[in-house]
Amino acid sequence: MTEVTSDKLGDKVVVLTGGIGGAKLVRGMIDAVAPEAVKAIVNTGDDFVHLGLKISPDIDTLLYTLADKANPILGWGRRDESWNFMAALKSLGGEDWFALGDGDLALHIIRTMKMAHGASLSSVTADFARAWGIAPTILPMSDDRVATELVTDEGLLSFQDYFVARRCQPAVRSIAFKGADTAAATPAVLAAIADPHARAIVIAPSNPFLSIDPILAVPGIREALAVAAVPIVAISPLVGGRAVKGPTDKLMTELGLAVNHATIARHYAGLIDAMLIDSDEPPGSFDGIVTARTNTLMQTLDDKIRVANAALALADSFGR
Repeated sequence: MTEVTSDKLGDKVVVLTGGIGGAKLVRGMIDAVAPEAVKAIVNTGDDFVHLGLKISPDIDTLLYTLADKANPILGWGRRDESWNFMAALKSLGGEDWFALGDGDLALHIIRTMKMAHGASLSSVTADFARAWGIAPTILPMSDDRVATELVTDEGLLSFQDYFVARRCQPAVRSIAFKGADTAAATPAVLAAIADPHARAIVIAPSNPFLSIDPILAVPGIREALAVAAVPIVAISPLVGGRAVKGPTDKLMTELGLAVNHATIARHYAGLIDAMLIDSDEPPGSFDGIVTARTNTLMQTLDDKIRVANAALALADSFGR
């Protein structure tokens, strides 16, 4: 395995993404290629209704990141946020387990109002991107409702109950995606995957089980990836045998899976051509899947660009 880099610019790239790690990769990708050449297919299994408002956490994290509005400390939410609404809510005995900042509320209120009048999640997301001058295309995986649910040692939990209210503490036995069997991928999502002129499809270092699997559960998406005409590269979310952020390693252990890159590679078997892993990791068995190494920890903008370039160079090695 060798260190890889890339200096090609302007090629169309599709990224499957969710969470903070995925948003970081997309941010790096817009400097690795032309910003308007990037299409991000985003997990919406985390979406839910809270206080009557439609919340799309992974879409919003990506919007804030690409608009340079993200909280640099938390990685989610808005920079320089104020919390007067939450303080007033708590004083009235309202549910305060899911934090909604004052600026953040604007996004949720407008989304809820537009969708109540018949707008799709895709069109509302595109409106936000235009308003903030975001050049990459942000594509919700579906305009239909899909809800990630977890069977745990405390019973069945919705994603936000597990992830936020219970802080990922319950042990997970299995994961399901309610509504996925009847959901439809948007035409824009399927067209992006099927584009024969794209340079690559990249699976971000997002949680494979909670951020990428909901996307793959939508009928038509896995099938489209399986016959895609361009290289597909996954970036492992593990660094030093652990997840950088979130419960990926804990979840893998609870599901009876070895916490290593080989497990991640097998999880994506049949879909990916290659996988990018962290340079500090020892070689492993990847069942015939091509691998390359680079420092995959993304803390600075240069880090994000480096990882994006490494993924593209690995895709380029297939010479398609």
